[in-house]
Amino acid sequence: MENKAKILLVEDDYNFGSVLKAYLELHDYEVEWIADGKFAIKSFNENRFDLCVLDIMLPNMNGFEIAGNIHKLRPKTPFIFLTAKTLKEDVLRGYETGADDYITKPFDSEVLLAKVKAVLQRTLPQANSVPLEEIYTFGEFVFNYLNRTLVHNNKTFNLSPREADLLKLLCEHKNEVLPRNLALQSIWGEEGYFTTRSMDVYITKLRKYLKNDPKISILNIHGNGFRLTEQ
Repeated sequence: MENKAKILLVEDDYNFGSVLKAYLELHDYEVEWIADGKFAIKSFNENRFDLCVLDIMLPNMNGFEIAGNIHKLRPKTPFIFLTAKTLKEDVLRGYETGADDYITKPFDSEVLLAKVKAVLQRTLPQANSVPLEEIYTFGEFVFNYLNRTLVHNNKTFNLSPREADLLKLLCEHKNEVLPRNLALQSIWGEEGYFTTRSMDVYITKLRKYLKNDPKISILNIHGNGFRLTEQ
């Protein structure tokens, strides 16, 4: 590819980090590898990254803290967590911070590569694959899917990739039921406990944006899915 996607890899295990960096570079990605959490934010501030791959257990600043800083600085930047932990609470916390995916060690490098490709395909503009503009209006809102912006009364909310994907599906099914399994397969690629909980978190986040207009609401349709309604 002419313009390589740039990845920030934050991993304190030197053997593992060097292998991942080399593997991703072998597949034509540009990778900056940082081993210490406190230097990750400095590097993020000084560069433009298309994706961040973050270990959770790091010296000085953990992956959750790094992700929080990333979201404040550039909320559109997607990220994937790497961790040796398998606790349900950690997985849920990872999704609640806005993570696009979560991989538990040990894992096959090809799995990481597939997830990296999936996130970048979803978040980077692809030539001849998306229209220049995908704009949806409902109530007092204007939603630009391509830019991932939601505007209400001259106030702009910057959405994460998955917030934008989910809101787009809701807009496409406005005043109709968006089946839960359709949303899970379209955005997460699978139906499971963690992905279902993750989607519920994103529905809650969207409701916070939409509460500014009382005519707009997202309803739970028991046993089926969600419906974006406009009164």
